[in-house]
Amino acid sequence: MSSQPDYSLLDRPEILGAVFYPRQDWAPAPAGARDYMVPVEGDVSISCRFYPGPAAGPSVLYFHGNGEVACDYDGIAPLYNRLGIGLFVADFRGYGRSGGKPSFSAMSTDAHKILSFFRETVAAGDSSTRLFVMGRSLGAHAAVELASQQSEHLSGLIIESGAPNAARMAHRFGLSSDGLDALAQALSARIQSIALPALVIHGAEDTLIPVDAGVALHEELGSHEKELVIIPGAGHNDIMMVGAEQYFSAIEKFVFPDGGAVKERGGA
Repeated sequence: MSSQPDYSLLDRPEILGAVFYPRQDWAPAPAGARDYMVPVEGDVSISCRFYPGPAAGPSVLYFHGNGEVACDYDGIAPLYNRLGIGLFVADFRGYGRSGGKPSFSAMSTDAHKILSFFRETVAAGDSSTRLFVMGRSLGAHAAVELASQQSEHLSGLIIESGAPNAARMAHRFGLSSDGLDALAQALSARIQSIALPALVIHGAEDTLIPVDAGVALHEELGSHEKELVIIPGAGHNDIMMVGAEQYFSAIEKFVFPDGGAVKERGGA
């Protein structure tokens, strides 16, 4: 595992206030779902919700966007479950029932503890469970962190509507320094080091993170097995609604490259 990049250059109030939009919303878990509080530091824990799939089936560790919370996925998780995939959605600090305040440094270090918690607590004793990591928008940063540093525990990386080099993003806020450029290079090297199979999904009409960012990410990834799926007519926040069939077909094919999903669902 390489040394941790110094995210302190990004943990400035003007950047954090423009990037993170913490919501302390929560709702009771629907039938079949389970809630967890993952300890990450001192008295700070992160709220997570798990929507299990079939026993011994694959699961996706999911990091959401900057204005979302885990329980927002109550209506989306069944779409994963129907494919035979479990979905474990993690909040950031200050989101949902989580303590603390969000930052890039915390998001990066917390991701490792959330992965360990999933493996040791949620999937304890089930060595057959294949685990994928997925990041949507802001969550792409956490997903890339894990894919680059803990690939031995993962079967693949999925990025949706993301641009996971946070240092490059900071230039949008007028910040430029030798330290920031060095961080951008370090994060670029991490992306290039990823050897896991990868799937990048992006909306063709995304105005928040333009599709060019998704294309550039796909090109930069070091993975030999990688696919780029661009959804026509889709923006940043309507991508699943506009391109649901294409979106979930790509995920199903990626998670079950041998067609195993059909077997998991018993032909239903």
